[in-house]
Amino acid sequence: MEQRRPIAVLGCGLIGESWAALFMAHGYDVRAWDPSPEVLAGFAAKLERPLSQLAELGCDPGARGRLLLAGSVREAVSGTAFVQENAPENIPLKRALYAEIEAEAPADTLIASSTSALTWSELSPGMCSPERLLTAHPFNPPHLVPLVELYGISERSLEQAEIFYRSLGRKPVRLKKDAVGHIANRLASALWREAVHIVAEGIAEVGDVDAALMHGPGLRWSVMGAHMTYHLGGGQGGMAHYLRHLGPSQARRWASLGTPQLTEAVCEALIHGVNEEAAGRSVSELEAERDALLIKALQARGRG
Repeated sequence: MEQRRPIAVLGCGLIGESWAALFMAHGYDVRAWDPSPEVLAGFAAKLERPLSQLAELGCDPGARGRLLLAGSVREAVSGTAFVQENAPENIPLKRALYAEIEAEAPADTLIASSTSALTWSELSPGMCSPERLLTAHPFNPPHLVPLVELYGISERSLEQAEIFYRSLGRKPVRLKKDAVGHIANRLASALWREAVHIVAEGIAEVGDVDAALMHGPGLRWSVMGAHMTYHLGGGQGGMAHYLRHLGPSQARRWASLGTPQLTEAVCEALIHGVNEEAAGRSVSELEAERDALLIKALQARGRG
């Protein structure tokens, strides 16, 4: 990375375009490849918005790296320092891709998978050098949301990846062991499960559930994590006081949490609720609103 060798982005969908923009905004040349010629042909145009957003956050447009649209995996990874893989969540497909990468990329090139659902243990079998592989799960959109969740078996590879992602303004965290959903998706899934349960049980409407999260715990969690929030909830006695005095009430709430089923009726209620909350705004419009608010939040926090 220090030699500014190119970075390969394999898979040019939503996550791939966000990663590519981030790499380019920090001066790296990017070689992008996708099995779809149509997706690849439109890739450069898709980078305009994230690059503009990164410029708004302070990245110098004059220092951007170049984009090369590669016609093959070999062309994309040859001579690269780092590969960010964003292929579909398909184990045989990803394993076949890693075999191509290992055959064509330099021996010291790290391979980082953006996988959100698959684990390192599922992806690494068959590799010649599994220590090169990392799961590096971002949160969408990666060019704005700083989190990158890392897991691998090589301390050296993990350290290199952490240094690299930090140089891009990211916030890498490590898993101590392989886990489905990593850290953040497990937390998000647990919260959404209860949000669905609240709707399914008729406790509140979709829009009110979202508003309660946005204007309550979500606001605190954007500046302080769950454990530290409850530590402060214990007053001067901190977490120890909270667990002694309020732990039983927390356990009572845990016991009342639900395990909803996505029945047809529940799905219809969720779809109707989000459509009502969207109030006619398209997905593109909602994405633009989300990104504008994320940029303001990052600016307020000094980019994290």
